Amino acid sequence: MKVVTPKPFTFKGGEKAVLLLHGFTGNTADVRMLGRYLNERGYTCHAPQYKGHGVPPEELVHFGPDDWWKDVQEAYQFLKDEGFEEIAVCGLSLGGVFSLKLGYTVPVKGIVPMCAPMYIKSEEVMYQGVLEYARNYKKFEGKSEDQIEQEMEEFKKTPMDTLKSLQALIADVRNNVDMIYSPTFVVQARHDHMINTDSANIIYNEVETDQKHLTWYEESGHAITLDKEREKVHQDVYAFLESLDWSI
Repeated sequence: MKVVTPKPFTFKGGEKAVLLLHGFTGNTADVRMLGRYLNERGYTCHAPQYKGHGVPPEELVHFGPDDWWKDVQEAYQFLKDEGFEEIAVCGLSLGGVFSLKLGYTVPVKGIVPMCAPMYIKSEEVMYQGVLEYARNYKKFEGKSEDQIEQEMEEFKKTPMDTLKSLQALIADVRNNVDMIYSPTFVVQARHDHMINTDSANIIYNEVETDQKHLTWYEESGHAITLDKEREKVHQDVYAFLESLDWSI
């Protein structure tokens, strides 16, 4: 069976640009519907795919947060090179962490962290998430249960240094949130079992901007852009972007 893997996308629209960032073990499909929604309303949307993502899980372990941060910076630069002067950034989970990091690294018009962790999860919890991702990918490839079990046993022997680096990244961004002055809209799912939901309060309380909002989505889980309240998320993100003082 031929597996169609997600790819980076650029939806050309008007002169207002939005950078969309997916999560750890995710891919651009996480933010594609949001990108389409915003694009239909006049925004240009660009989403990179981090190295080792959207491909067999064995490739994931060869990359880490430094590689993915480079992917994010290159995606931002891509929009600059395309002539976009004002760029907002919107990210899910790890993408939300990167959106905050961009917020104190380069000029951004506005920031939308969605279900972004500020607390460090135990390596064990993160590791279980990687194993679940690996198993699901193999099912997606159409492999038999026996083959999946065999490959999973091999996969478990691979060192996972990435997880320690991820924890260090989250801690570093957490320490710099008070360096953010751009308008910020914090999106948080109430039933988010992947991260400590108090992360949303930390971001909201510590960003140094008066133009900030925090919205809780009472029926959603961690993958909020794909969950049952996604249309409300789309509308709220659009309303936030429209509230910004674009010079265009």
